[in-house]
Amino acid sequence: MWTGRLRGVGVLRSLTEIFKRESVIFQKSVYCFVHLSIQEFLAAVYMFHRYTRKDTAVINQFLKYSKPITSLDDFLRRTLRKSLKSENGHLDLFVRFLHGLSLESNQRILGGLLDQRDSHPETIQKVLNNLKKVNSDKISPDRSINIFHCLMEMKDQSVHQEIQEFLKSEKKSKRRLSVIHCSALAYLLQMSEEVLDELDLLQYNTSVEGRRRLIPAVRNCRKFVLADSFLSTSHWEVVASAMMSNPSHLRELSLSRNKSLTNAGIKLLSSAMMHPNCRLETLRLSHGSLSEIRCGSLASALRSNPSHLRVLELSYISLEDSGMKLLCSGLESLNCQLETLRLSDCWLSEISCDSLASALRSNPSHLRELDLSWNQLKDPGVKLLCGALQDPLCELETLSLWDCSLSKTSCDSVASALKSNLSHLRVLDLSFNTLQDSGVKRLCSGLESPNCKLERLRLSGCSLSEISCGSLASALRSNPSHLRELDLSQNQLQDSGVELLCGFLHFPNCRLETLR
Repeated sequence: MWTGRLRGVGVLRSLTEIFKRESVIFQKSVYCFVHLSIQEFLAAVYMFHRYTRKDTAVINQFLKYSKPITSLDDFLRRTLRKSLKSENGHLDLFVRFLHGLSLESNQRILGGLLDQRDSHPETIQKVLNNLKKVNSDKISPDRSINIFHCLMEMKDQSVHQEIQEFLKSEKKSKRRLSVIHCSALAYLLQMSEEVLDELDLLQYNTSVEGRRRLIPAVRNCRKFVLADSFLSTSHWEVVASAMMSNPSHLRELSLSRNKSLTNAGIKLLSSAMMHPNCRLETLRLSHGSLSEIRCGSLASALRSNPSHLRVLELSYISLEDSGMKLLCSGLESLNCQLETLRLSDCWLSEISCDSLASALRSNPSHLRELDLSWNQLKDPGVKLLCGALQDPLCELETLSLWDCSLSKTSCDSVASALKSNLSHLRVLDLSFNTLQDSGVKRLCSGLESPNCKLERLRLSGCSLSEISCGSLASALRSNPSHLRELDLSQNQLQDSGVELLCGFLHFPNCRLETLR
């Protein structure tokens, strides 16, 4: 039995049993490795021994490289490159040991087992420089962290010390981080006992590759912001693994403006959301691309049991009606707990309103906020939505319909919903629709209803004049008026219109707190 520590090769830590003795058929003793790190260590010793003996046949067979090895730094550089191409990291530990064995101090520990060779300070410095300059642009960030470990094996503490100083600094955004600094930072953030509240990669002053190397730190944060990045499948695998880890700390994931979020990436994330360990509550995918396949994957995640997702943002994505129909199949599930759905500028028409109205009537519907701004819903679409608002199962509180090509006709549908004693609506945004004065007059019939509980009404840019101010002032004198916020900006109200509104402000039932 061989116990203890091997100084200078920091991967081994107090192993209690290295070899296990067994008896075989011929009653001879054989020894098997109980800890795989010993196998990796002996493999590194063997390969370094072959290098010192200039056994090019063995080395070339391993590296699958025809050009001859010229020096120790060349040998280590090629070996590291081979390990980084590995998808499962099976050579990571071996490469760390190999770098540790290049130091003369570690060679002396092994006695006569290794021939000392090429361990001059100049050669070692070349090896260190090569490690710090490795380009791992297309490599999994988990593999890149191994470069930092190789530096530690070679007793280079400079990067570690610089990162410690960076973490203590009050001006982190001004400090430029190299890619090797980012690997070290990702490792330290993962190992920290304190869970990071937010990790926003754009806040770090580094290159695109540097930000990619920071991705593994997602495993130890509550909110992860990864915007404007071009990532490979291996990067999404790291994010998905963080969602499924035990325990999983991740609660909010913001992946806006990621054009590289392919079908495979969405499928990975959706599968992770269905994992029992996942506790993700907020997912933002705005300014991206969602095909029908991806919508189907998200719908499956919403149907999972249990689904912890509460906020889903898909704004500025060409979702279209076909994608919306698939997504609504997930919203109608009993397992879906979604409370906020944002779908601004998703190329939706009134057809999508039919799917959404059905989802809002589902049993039970947990949706409280729905944003459909900048979609061509038109009056027939809003009529369908307002019909759902009067359903006893619908508990929607916030509805945003900014610039949805609505006319005064939609105001009749909204007024009917506000008059319903079943309506839970508290916030309504109809800004930048051509409602005109006649439309607001129709809307006010709903505001006057004792059943109306509306607290925020936004009518910015609705082609209104002072006539609308008279209608609103009259409606808001109703007993009681719950309105706390009124936005009438970008309308031609003129002085006479404002005078009518100010008359209402003196009224005892007025509870208005914000007037735009």
